[in-house]
Parts: sequence; structure tokens; C-alpha cells
Amino acid sequence: MKRVLSIGNCGFDNGSLRAVVSGFGAEVAAAEDWSDAAELLRREKFDLVLVNRKLDADGSDGLEIIREMKQLPEFQATPVMLLSNYPEYQAKAIAVGAEPGFGKSQLHSRETSELLGKHLSSS
Repeated sequence: MKRVLSIGNCGFDNGSLRAVVSGFGAEVAAAEDWSDAAELLRREKFDLVLVNRKLDADGSDGLEIIREMKQLPEFQATPVMLLSNYPEYQAKAIAVGAEPGFGKSQLHSRETSELLGKHLSSS
């Protein structure tokens, strides 16, 4: 089964993410911040990481998590996407090593399904 790590999303948004990725037969684990996420990433294998632009728990910057993750050799191969509706933040995330992401308002779109499918489809 494919696994997704959601970082910095509230309970409602994690539920929405679970509903969408379950369509790929994938499951979601959640982490409140980078400390929790790094611990999970070291212990378990994830096929995709989704980082909220502003973490729900403390409002910290999700771009910093992506930057940190991509600087550490142990996590460089793990695909990560930013959850943001703002194109300028998507561009910044891609510039530091993220895959093209999507906003929560686009969660149920065909484009988002295609983006997720690149990492979660069984093939």
C-alpha cells in the first residue's frame, strides 16, 4: 500500500486528503511539524509528502520544511509537494526541490488527481 505523509494540516484537511488518496489505495499519516515528520520519515517509508504552506499548529512556513527535507541526503529521493493555492509559493517550492503541488481548493480536480497519480498509482 502506498503511503502519504501530511505535514502541518488540520484534522479536517487531513480527512479531506485521506478521502482523495484513498482513491489510489493509499493511506495518510499526519505530522504536526518538521520534528514529528522527520522522525516518521526516518522510521517508515512514504511514497509522497504533502506540506501545508502554513502549518496549522504554529503557523510556521512549510517552504522551510521542504528546504530542510531536500537538503538532507536521507530524504532527497522522497517526493514532496506544497499545499497552496498561490502560484508564487508553488514556484518557490519547486525551486527548492518540490514536485508541482496543488491547493486545497483544487483537491478534487482532475489536475490534482494526475499530480497525485504520478506518485500513488500502482504501476
